[in-house]
Amino acid sequence: MIKVGVIGATGYVGIEIIRLLQNHPQASVTVAVSQSFVGQKVSDVYPSLRNICDLECQGLDMDFIYDKADLFITALPHGISKQVIPCLIEKGKRVIDHSGDFRYKSVEVYEKWYKTKHEMPELLSKAVYGLPELYRGKIKNAQLVANPGCYPTCSILGIAPLLANNIIDTKNIIIDAVSGVSGAGRKADLPYQFCEVDENFKAYGVATHRHTSEIEQELSLIAGENIVLSFTPHLAPMKRGMLCTVYANLKMDISAQGLVDLYREQYKGEFFVRVLDEGKLPETKYVAGSNFIDIGLVVDKRLNRVIVISALDNLMKGAAGQAIQDLNIMYGLPEQTGLNTPGLYL
Repeated sequence: MIKVGVIGATGYVGIEIIRLLQNHPQASVTVAVSQSFVGQKVSDVYPSLRNICDLECQGLDMDFIYDKADLFITALPHGISKQVIPCLIEKGKRVIDHSGDFRYKSVEVYEKWYKTKHEMPELLSKAVYGLPELYRGKIKNAQLVANPGCYPTCSILGIAPLLANNIIDTKNIIIDAVSGVSGAGRKADLPYQFCEVDENFKAYGVATHRHTSEIEQELSLIAGENIVLSFTPHLAPMKRGMLCTVYANLKMDISAQGLVDLYREQYKGEFFVRVLDEGKLPETKYVAGSNFIDIGLVVDKRLNRVIVISALDNLMKGAAGQAIQDLNIMYGLPEQTGLNTPGLYL
């Protein structure tokens, strides 16, 4: 049995990891760390877990927790990892981290977009970007996996086949993305209160959102050239779910069916990537609560432009579910283990 420690256990991502691992046949949560609820049971904080996970929340005492798990999944704010990750790595533990601290190849890019000094640049060479569809081989043997952001996962998988096959112009890519409110985490900030988000729809971080740089980094590696694009995130009045719409100009005459065939070949054997038939488009309702990403395509013949729409659950394939998928790869298990469930639908 793989012993898993969750640090940041009572945030939305942390608790989703704990929930998912209750049904994992070969992994179990052996320690849950939550500075806000030390001494309380996980099931006191989230009563839905009564009689399922009654672990007592521990404080962030590295000397106490490090020997209680083989692998630690950290779901902490950016910059906080410096208090945790180096100690775990030094102790020989394997780590899946959800902050942005280890997703970048360049310290300078990280510091520019996150507006803070990177305290652990020596660990960047150890970190593997945790997107299985691109880095499965490296994830398998990694000690430190940097789980991608939800927007980057949805965007990168949506556009990767076009760049890998040199089908689109790389100079004018536009991504419009929409997330449910849980993407902001479990916090009481005014913009995320019920009366602020209900019956409201808004853009934020326009031309400045930090995930822009993460998307650009990974797409540049796929394309073999420097990609600069427009990325605009939006907040929708729903709890969970994400939908990205990608616009790109085609470099050739190709039909929507031709692109569907290309995507299916590119993602052949990828259980969690569902490429829809021509004429069908993704909806958040069909992926919420699952680890699937749905992808649909339309070709606008008037403009010779492809429009790619991808949808996932920001807490699942965009965070906790993908972390479990990475865990399975790291320990040589089938990737669907503990994740082979459909969306909630209702």
